[in-house]
Amino acid sequence: MADEAPGETRRERKGRADRPDAPSLTGAQRQSLRGQAHALKPLVQVGHDGVTEAVLDALDEALLAHELVKVRLHAPVDKRADAASLAEGARAALCGLVGHTVILWRPREDRPSIVP
Repeated sequence: MADEAPGETRRERKGRADRPDAPSLTGAQRQSLRGQAHALKPLVQVGHDGVTEAVLDALDEALLAHELVKVRLHAPVDKRADAASLAEGARAALCGLVGHTVILWRPREDRPSIVP
């Protein structure tokens, strides 16, 4: 890319590097968000390649649109590590891991609509 600065990562170009850190939640807030996520379908799926930049891009888009999302892990080697990588990469709060489904929440900066 011509407008790319030397050493600049794709994440920095997309603006994810300057997002605030993941919100911290209490146990009761995580439980409330898991309850709200119960009826949701997984919007992002992690395949056999694991957590990639493409997955993080899709997750970022889903969180911008929905705030609370489910991510489905297909045959993960270490599902807890994958869940932590997704939360860290998206700068979202990890609300839960149920089976191979990860629940993540990141409030919108301008107008949050889901309150834990």
